[in-house]
Amino acid sequence: MASSGLVCETDAWKDLKAHVEDIKKTHLRELMSDAKRCQSMMVEFDGLLLDYSRQCATVDTFNKLNKLAEAAHLKEKINLMFSGERINSTENRSVLHVALRAPRGSVINSDGKNVVPDVWQVLDKIKDFSDRVRSDAWVGATGKPLTNVIAIGIGGSFLGPLFVHTALQTDPEAAQLASGRKLHFLANVDPIDVARNITGLNPETTLAVVVSKTFTTAETMLNARTIREWISAALGPEAVAKHMVAVSTNLTLVEKFGIDPNNAFAFWDWVGGRYSVCSAVGVLPLSLQYGFAVVEKFLQGASSIDQHFHSAPFEKNLPVLLGLLSVWNVSFLGYPARAILPYSQALEKLAPHIQQVSMESNGKGVSIDGVPLPYEAGEIDFGEPGTNGQHSFYQLIHQGRVIPCDFIGVVKSQQPVYLKGELVSNHDELMSNFFAQPDALAYGKTPEQLLKENVPSNLITHKTFSGNRPSLSLLLPSLNAYNIGQLLAIYEHRVAVEGFVWGINSFDQWGVELGKSLATQVRKQLHASRKNSEPIEGFNFSTATLLTRYLEASKDILKEDSTVLPKL
Repeated sequence: MASSGLVCETDAWKDLKAHVEDIKKTHLRELMSDAKRCQSMMVEFDGLLLDYSRQCATVDTFNKLNKLAEAAHLKEKINLMFSGERINSTENRSVLHVALRAPRGSVINSDGKNVVPDVWQVLDKIKDFSDRVRSDAWVGATGKPLTNVIAIGIGGSFLGPLFVHTALQTDPEAAQLASGRKLHFLANVDPIDVARNITGLNPETTLAVVVSKTFTTAETMLNARTIREWISAALGPEAVAKHMVAVSTNLTLVEKFGIDPNNAFAFWDWVGGRYSVCSAVGVLPLSLQYGFAVVEKFLQGASSIDQHFHSAPFEKNLPVLLGLLSVWNVSFLGYPARAILPYSQALEKLAPHIQQVSMESNGKGVSIDGVPLPYEAGEIDFGEPGTNGQHSFYQLIHQGRVIPCDFIGVVKSQQPVYLKGELVSNHDELMSNFFAQPDALAYGKTPEQLLKENVPSNLITHKTFSGNRPSLSLLLPSLNAYNIGQLLAIYEHRVAVEGFVWGINSFDQWGVELGKSLATQVRKQLHASRKNSEPIEGFNFSTATLLTRYLEASKDILKEDSTVLPKL
């Protein structure tokens, strides 16, 4: 039988499979007692400290993982990405989100053309426009300043910018620059999301940014038409050009919609949606809120990690180490999930964003060559800021399933609080848990320890913690725009490393298409049944029954063909 070219056929993969038995015989209590090992598993770069000593791995494990990286041609694949080769082979596209934050004057080619000047042309345009809006040089149709921005987009056009916005909101510098302004995100086609976004807003002082590369995304365009109607109803159709701008490459549809094509901000087909926060998708709304100077620091932080990822040796390379650990945990130790646990409320939207970056990228069942995978790939990502998560799902992490954890801590709080007479500050209280939880997972608590504490015998098993549960800790010096950019890029490149090793295409997303195409069929049926009383046809018994119930129970909601907007 001819070789399929799968990484699992390599000697390095087979060697790691055999190595698993050795690791299973070793508890983290024993591994953590080796100070030399622990020291070798700490890496610093640009103010960040990564400690992965609480992984169920030895120095030998990493030697073997490095051989797996060699067998998977990891270095070559990283270089191909940075050189603009069309590594997204199923869509015949380059993957160049690193170009979005490259310093002015850099050279990153796609199809033989340096794309960095094009990137900076758009960034300069964003700076000019956002400066004009923020300085009231650009005002609404009635002459009032535009102090509210609604960013309309879904998926990568929403989750990444929302993560960065939420992280910046309480940064002192960013908060001061955002004074008197509000940024909203309209993503879900559910009319409740529209109602929540426009309630309390005045169309006269609202600017909408419509984010859709093709200007055809169904949910986004329906929401955009809804906001257009809201503006037009209050200010007249001619006001749309002053109150709506676009992030799109389809200038024909932008103009047809009523937006001046000069107020359309471009991005490129080598930018995947979930990797687009550093394009106009994120930079435009964030610059309108905080000013371009803050957002530029965010881009510089991401660029720092890009250069580190491209050039650092693997043993000191943060994204590579994290990616290899994920492959080890998923494909060898059999732990399919990962908990993202930032001990900072400002990072509350990190996990939802990484869910998309990771699960849409690596949720694949075939190799990049279309061969079904005989091994597990992809991670189930979830998370919540500490200490909230401790009172939610940590019970399962400590005494139920083994779920590798990412603990993310910040040395200096964005908003420090000190109370006279308290033992520690509020941030020290938070960080006490950040430092304690990884050790609790690693060491656990034995029946012998419980007996010494005179725990009743009938409760011994209930209070026993097996330990040996892997985690890693990432410590940031602060949480400013630069650090947020670093964090984003670390996770983006970690996901790429996993995909490169697994031999999959981390940059397409065919799995989202089927449900959307079936929804088109349902949409046509709903229209035909409501407008022409046509019977439900072409669906299985279950779906037909649900559709019938839905139509019958909602037939009195839309009594006539007229525009209805939220009434909150």
